[in-house]
Amino acid sequence: MLFVADSAKDKISELMTAESITSEHFVRVSVTSGGCSGLSYNLDFDDTHQENDQVFEDNGIKVVTDLKSFLYLCNTTLEFSGGLNGKGFFFNNPNASRTCGCGESFAV
Repeated sequence: MLFVADSAKDKISELMTAESITSEHFVRVSVTSGGCSGLSYNLDFDDTHQENDQVFEDNGIKVVTDLKSFLYLCNTTLEFSGGLNGKGFFFNNPNASRTCGCGESFAV
């Protein structure tokens, strides 16, 4: 399961409204190699399902990830922190053994 915190839900809803993104779209989360710690998160809106997609809905937000990425993301919570010292979107990933200072990459 992938989880969506209230803070992320509010920001996603705000972005979808501001960018006129339809309810047919969902949040696609994936993991790619790269970044300071070895693996990086990718987050985007999408409306096309791929083979082997894993589909979740939490807190009213539909989140989709590919099967390979899900192995790294299982039980992860998508969060948002705003303000002057905010991180933007970030992942609270219990599978990560270490993360970089910016929080955009991790290792398992």
